[in-house]
Amino acid sequence: MTLIEPEVVDPAYAERLDTADPLARFRDEFVVDDPELIYLDGNSLGRLPKATAERLRRFATEGWGGELVRGWEQWLTLPLEVGDRLAASVLGAQRGEVAISDSTTVNLYKLAAAALAAQPGRRVVVTDRDNFPTDRYVLEGVAAAAGGEVRWVEGDPVEGSQPHDVASVLDDDVALVSLSLVNYRSAAIADLRAITAAAHENGSLILWDLSHAAGVVPIHLEAGGVDLAVGCTYKYLNAGPGAPAFLYVRTALQERLRNPIQGWFGQRDQFDMGQGYDPTPGIGQWLTGTPTIIALEAIDEGLRLIVEAGLDRIRSKATALGDHAIALHDAWLAPLGFSLGSPVNDERRGAHVAIRRVDAAQLSAGLTAQGVITDYRAPDSIRFGLSPLTTSFADVHEGLRRLRDLAR
Repeated sequence: MTLIEPEVVDPAYAERLDTADPLARFRDEFVVDDPELIYLDGNSLGRLPKATAERLRRFATEGWGGELVRGWEQWLTLPLEVGDRLAASVLGAQRGEVAISDSTTVNLYKLAAAALAAQPGRRVVVTDRDNFPTDRYVLEGVAAAAGGEVRWVEGDPVEGSQPHDVASVLDDDVALVSLSLVNYRSAAIADLRAITAAAHENGSLILWDLSHAAGVVPIHLEAGGVDLAVGCTYKYLNAGPGAPAFLYVRTALQERLRNPIQGWFGQRDQFDMGQGYDPTPGIGQWLTGTPTIIALEAIDEGLRLIVEAGLDRIRSKATALGDHAIALHDAWLAPLGFSLGSPVNDERRGAHVAIRRVDAAQLSAGLTAQGVITDYRAPDSIRFGLSPLTTSFADVHEGLRRLRDLAR
């Protein structure tokens, strides 16, 4: 629906949207320490669910405090049990294909190195120039260690890399294609199915980073034929700062690929303490070091909220929040020299909106001083993170209004 400008900018319009929002009640499920703070950075760190705070308190006293080392009997299986719940509720994957382990960076390294080792005679890794920095750095290091190189896709900075952009750089030397499903700066959503198909047609494996998609964009790893994936849990999954990441390995590849970080937790018959590494069958071999049990409790609680809210409803609100932010940008900010750094088409946009101007760094700092938390991404973008379970339409209205007044 096209809205006339007076309706868009009227705060009563945002209030009506909030009144009609079926997910509005979930805001009360989260800790809001300062009701005056406008938090538009859930794409960097999600708010704390109240139930998570209580669950961690109970675990600290009853689990850690009460069970002590005896608790490992039940804790050892959590990385795969929570992984199965994540697979079913968020990732569109099967049981036994997802593990919670390490950080996104470490998981990306493990899967990328294993993919290169499994493709003898191929020495090239493909990614795009606008991929998240840690992805680029890891892939450059993995390729160099294998005597290979990175080949760059030059995608559009707003609309992202398209299937034809990726296909144009593929040849028989490409072992692995690795991209982010949602671009960290612009929020552009890549065409998972088409790009995966192009990689497979070329004989290459594909590795997706789902960090800015998991919990807010429907993902269909199995249906899309995806080989490998990683992602974090502290953004839209609300698992807390530094919460461990997840990795996905398609069942058909689990016997072919080998974890390059051969840790004790991936060993078959772990407590036999045997000589030589003998990986446990299945996704369990991708565990490396001691799992972070407290954080796994937090991930599980965040997933419970996602399931209760429903991913389709979460996605619907994310697009509506983004549409509202873009309408306010067009009405208030475009006349002040701003430009949109995210796709207008909500089917191609994740759950944040980037707004660009040359002085974005100073403006973002100014917003923080006024109690509006966004974030700045070089060279010229302010990201407005629109986490659907905790962000209101009134938040979006007030955040954009304060940016307008600051920029005049």
